[in-house]
Amino acid sequence: MAVTIDPQRAAVLFADRLATQTDAADVHAALAGGKPGFVLIDARNSAAWAQGHIPGALHLPHAEIPARAADLLDLAVPVVTYCWGPGCNGATRAALALSLLGYAAREMIGGIEYWAREGFALRRADGDVAVPADPLVTLAPQSPGSAAPLAPSADTRPAVPAGPACGC
Repeated sequence: MAVTIDPQRAAVLFADRLATQTDAADVHAALAGGKPGFVLIDARNSAAWAQGHIPGALHLPHAEIPARAADLLDLAVPVVTYCWGPGCNGATRAALALSLLGYAAREMIGGIEYWAREGFALRRADGDVAVPADPLVTLAPQSPGSAAPLAPSADTRPAVPAGPACGC
């Protein structure tokens, strides 16, 4: 099956996606710099938040945005939303709700799932939890002359509990 796409249409689509999305690595780098220029919003429910969230995030479940956003956020400061992961649209719902209220919003694609997979720490009530990077999303170092990537024998990362649902 041949697929034809107009390159100019594609360029507009991709530019729009880059303007409205970001990823865990870019969010982590911005937060690590100390002045990210945005507020990071965890759009999941309270149970999911308690299981672990991104350090520095503000907990604002997407269903509560219309009632609480004005009290918590400055319209002049952009926001980045996240939820559980790529199989969940809670971050998209949150970004839409915030956009409709006049906030410059972006969605962190991959959600907290890919935050953890990249090896970034999660914050819990008892402190930050270091999460080793998932070898499926990072390149393992290779010994000189090795042609094949090194593969772990087992996934030793601590489980990030999902509960019965994604927590949106």
